Amino acid sequence: QVQLVESGGGLVQTGGSLRLSCAASGRNISSYAMGWFRQAPGKERECVSAISGLRIYYRDSVKGRFTISRDNAKNSVYLQMDSMKPEDTAVYYCAADTNSAPWVNFRLPGEYDFWGQGTQVTVSS
Repeated sequence: QVQLVESGGGLVQTGGSLRLSCAASGRNISSYAMGWFRQAPGKERECVSAISGLRIYYRDSVKGRFTISRDNAKNSVYLQMDSMKPEDTAVYYCAADTNSAPWVNFRLPGEYDFWGQGTQVTVSS
């Protein structure tokens, strides 16, 4: 089992920054693909960013503004969010993919088998 706990969400003004943290316990996640997802009210959960080894993915709407990183010593993954926009408002989730499958469907929530509880991010205009 992998337990994931997100933190760092909150209320920020347009153009501001937040740094989300995802602390893992139960297993060492350094070899796992990790993803950050978000879900706004009435919308489907979408992949914001993902990381597997040296490969990194960002959805187009956050490229140049968000940065994913991981600290294996702290068994954690982070999402630095800069130049934030009201459309970034959502609940953000951290997820772990513990399967040794090719990194193909990393955008799909179904690829991930462990999830955090989520943290609310609200960007005011």
